[in-house]
Amino acid sequence: MTKKRVLITGAAGFIGSHLCDRMLKEGFHVIGMDNLLTGDLKNIEHLFPGPDFEFYFHDITKFVHVPGPLDYILHFASPASPIDYLKMPIQTLKVGSLGTHNLLGLAKEKKSRILIASTSEVYGDPLVHPQPESYWGNVNPIGPRGVYDEAKRFQEAITMAYHNYHHLDTRIVRIFNTYGPRMRVEDGRALPAFFSQAIRGEGISVFGSGNQTRSFCYIDDMVEGIFRLLMSDYPQPVNIGNPEEITIMQLAEEIMALVQNPDAYLVFKPLPEDDPKVRQPDISKAKEILSWTPKISRAEGLQKTYAYFREKLKEA
Repeated sequence: MTKKRVLITGAAGFIGSHLCDRMLKEGFHVIGMDNLLTGDLKNIEHLFPGPDFEFYFHDITKFVHVPGPLDYILHFASPASPIDYLKMPIQTLKVGSLGTHNLLGLAKEKKSRILIASTSEVYGDPLVHPQPESYWGNVNPIGPRGVYDEAKRFQEAITMAYHNYHHLDTRIVRIFNTYGPRMRVEDGRALPAFFSQAIRGEGISVFGSGNQTRSFCYIDDMVEGIFRLLMSDYPQPVNIGNPEEITIMQLAEEIMALVQNPDAYLVFKPLPEDDPKVRQPDISKAKEILSWTPKISRAEGLQKTYAYFREKLKEA
């Protein structure tokens, strides 16, 4: 029997590479695509010898062509951390708009099901807490984070337009903070920054008072939620994330206690403009529709992530 074929964009990235692993494990032929703007081939080099993985070095903001049939498309290409999208604002907007348009066109041509990776950034600095999918958000379109927030909001809008007008088979996942092995050391987000700073015995950068909250989901749980959504028949956006909310200060303290480097210390820095004060997913819909809840505790997830960063920093 011919294997089903899936295209994964952003395949060399953090979440994308784990999705490549999962789809291969599920028996798919996987076509990975990445322009390596923020991705790293080391994340997928273990897949190259296999007969069911192929890689295209390509920028999806240009015309996308994949020969042969495609059953599924998973669109995970985008700079995703503030350090990236503040440095590459136009590329971020282009991958969310032109790139998404190109992939929706490809899905229409191939009659593929397409899953679009949106994020909790569509909620901006939320005035509703926790955030359900029905909340429209509180976003500054011309602020520094607007390039990412609005790219994701447009991505959702054009995906639903293709679903409604062309009857395209679409899925939208709203990803909340995710962590685990293969995160970039210099990612710029709190968790990888805290680990790398603590391991090196540097000042741990806490922005603002540290009372702003986030909710951290381990990568294995995230991939399970995405896979279940892909295989569901639900076209509306679905939050996937861990609803266990903690402050950034709590996270810093937990990582310092785990790493136990006596040279590490806290450094307080000004809170960036439009940085969300709270972030917590309402996962009622994921529970009801996908029978999904996160399984891996933060203590277990942080332990696994610490082991990864410790090895990664030895190599550096």
